[in-house]
Amino acid sequence: MILTKQGATGTTPPRRLTLPTRARALFLVLVSLLATIPAVALVMSTGGEAEAHGTPMKPGSRTFLCWQDGLTDTGEIKPVNPACRAAQQVSGTTPFYNWFSVLRSDGAGRTRGFVPDGELCSGGNTNFTGFNAPRDDWPLTHLTSGATVDFSYNAWAAHPGWFYVFITKDGFDPKQTLTWDDMEERPFLSVDHPPLNGSPGTVEANYSWSGQLPANKSGRHIIYMVWQRSDSAETFYSCSDIVFDGGNGEVTGIKEPGNPTDPVPGECSATRRTTGTWSGGYQSEVTVTNSGDVPMLGWMVDWTLPTGQKVESLWSGNATYTGQDVMVHNVDWNGSLDPGESTTFGYVVSGSGGDSTTTLPCRVG
Repeated sequence: MILTKQGATGTTPPRRLTLPTRARALFLVLVSLLATIPAVALVMSTGGEAEAHGTPMKPGSRTFLCWQDGLTDTGEIKPVNPACRAAQQVSGTTPFYNWFSVLRSDGAGRTRGFVPDGELCSGGNTNFTGFNAPRDDWPLTHLTSGATVDFSYNAWAAHPGWFYVFITKDGFDPKQTLTWDDMEERPFLSVDHPPLNGSPGTVEANYSWSGQLPANKSGRHIIYMVWQRSDSAETFYSCSDIVFDGGNGEVTGIKEPGNPTDPVPGECSATRRTTGTWSGGYQSEVTVTNSGDVPMLGWMVDWTLPTGQKVESLWSGNATYTGQDVMVHNVDWNGSLDPGESTTFGYVVSGSGGDSTTTLPCRVG
């Protein structure tokens, strides 16, 4: 069920709400991606379960629009926008390829008092420090105050959760450090488990909903979105730079558009081996390798256990379980892998029969 609520209460969303409820991996560094990436157009309207990782596309977040701005037809990142170029100088190109990973695995929906002032746009994630810079030349989405618009949030991977949409107070100055005092106390929209559109792991996959923008606002603002997973503590944070000038979602400040249709900015592989067996169980180790040509900040491995088996313990990864389906995401210290680098996680299973599988599906994210 999806519920869009105006002016939801609280700035630290609760864990449970009482509201009703590849082709190849971007052709190895996106080499065969069409020449450039399109500017995101925010569609205006007059009316009105799944692994996490994503970021707002409508209105576009800083990481998403800077990825569009910087991506070349050879797959290299060469930002044109001066703010995006400065972000690259601070944080390198890895955050551009991982535009969907501005997250905190320990966020648990927390905002004020958890994400420090001056670090809202990175969510306090040091991999994205360059995107915190107070500047007035970030890519910009043009909107109309009080209009009802269609929001779109990329679902690189899908997990059930809530979305909270905040905005800055009147008089906000984009050239000043963004603090919690600059934000309105409450989100102007809260969305409860919106529907998933498309296939996760692609640029086109998204959660979408319609909602009304705050009325009686003008000039520059930041729309700040928080995506809180309902099946883990993982939480995503993002800044979308906007201006209320009567616009209909036009985006300025990025290069000439192209057509992004291919998905993954990088690729990974996972191999499994049995390290011990006994009557009624076994132990396995999974090796995850960055098999692409660009650095990655995170990975996800999923598989289905044979009937009658159950994971009793797992280490060096964060796991979620749905029946016999298992999905493991990296922990904070083993997600960042350069091309060719590997890491491992392990687990113990109870149940008979063992598991002869040697390769497992792996996705960057």
